[in-house]
Amino acid sequence: MVNTQSGSVGLVEPSIARFDTPLELACGRTLDAFELVYETYGELNAQRSNAILICHALSGHHHAAGFYPGEQKPGWWDTHIGPGKSIDTRRYFVVALNNLGGCHGSTGPTSINPATGRIWGPDFPLMTVTDWVESQARLADHLGIQRFAAVIGGSLGGMQVLQWSLAYPDRLAHAVVIAATPKLSAQNIAFNEVARQAIRSDPEFHDGWYAEHDTLPRRGLRLARMVGHITYLSELAMGAKFGRDVRNELNFGYGVEFEIESYLRYQGESFSNRFDANTYLLMTKALDYFDPAGACDGDLAAALAPAQCRFLVVSFSTDWRFAPERSKELVDALMLAGKRVSYANVDSPHGHDAFLMPHPRYDTVLGGFLRHAGDTLSLPRAEDE
Repeated sequence: MVNTQSGSVGLVEPSIARFDTPLELACGRTLDAFELVYETYGELNAQRSNAILICHALSGHHHAAGFYPGEQKPGWWDTHIGPGKSIDTRRYFVVALNNLGGCHGSTGPTSINPATGRIWGPDFPLMTVTDWVESQARLADHLGIQRFAAVIGGSLGGMQVLQWSLAYPDRLAHAVVIAATPKLSAQNIAFNEVARQAIRSDPEFHDGWYAEHDTLPRRGLRLARMVGHITYLSELAMGAKFGRDVRNELNFGYGVEFEIESYLRYQGESFSNRFDANTYLLMTKALDYFDPAGACDGDLAAALAPAQCRFLVVSFSTDWRFAPERSKELVDALMLAGKRVSYANVDSPHGHDAFLMPHPRYDTVLGGFLRHAGDTLSLPRAEDE
């Protein structure tokens, strides 16, 4: 990898891992074979003890840091991954992947179903967080990583981190759960359902077989993204950025008049050109289904009993999608279960999207926790190398 700018992991390229051992899914179906696309940053040490797994959120993917040749936009979490950054690639070997069911190279609805020779489309099995963690464990085996120094994720990624601590308690030393929740509220499930119905009611959806009709449910995807994006921002951030600014002048019609309308339409249009509708449906359902306490009659502390790692839980003050109260609920349950946990609520105006952005206290908390994690694992510090 070439370091093209200060603090960057430089030029990167994805890799593909193929798995031929069938994967039994929570929905009762089986994937006979599948592929996962992933990227790595930094170097795996001789003991294979310095690996960190990055779990992505709903619209995320494997390109978390660095640059592709000829592109100016870095990976989606480049602000936190790189030499000298919170997730320091001088010390850690970082693995980021695109989950099963994704639309960025891993096996999913846009892949070919080998049993039929057709695109999977809506026939692709529904995924759960449990399924993703199982596939990620197989990727770890493929890379020769028996135990992660840390597993880290924000939003839906944080749910995967929590599941890692329960499904494979001996395979991670530290868990970082950011802007996440142990289960969705009814309001969150409602937002997801509105987004799904926007997609499914698009005339171009064709019951999920839009690829065979050589079309895309763009209108539905645009609306779904607009609804979602509103929930990712805080009222404070939206007001500060757009207020009631008018683009030109009021024309007493239904075209774009306010700057916030223009912004949301741009976000929706951009998203509809790069994300698969069936994947969006699948990902939001995985969010809805996650509830580890459900198997313990709603007792979250009992559900957390298998965990052995040290936890860092981070929330953001203006995140109303996954509010700080939900993180505190998790922290209280971890403490009741006798687990080692640190908690920080970061004062940020950016709402749920704050987990993607740089912030001095956020950087300090995350970076400090990982430096301490490396010390407890006897990993050499970068300045000592």
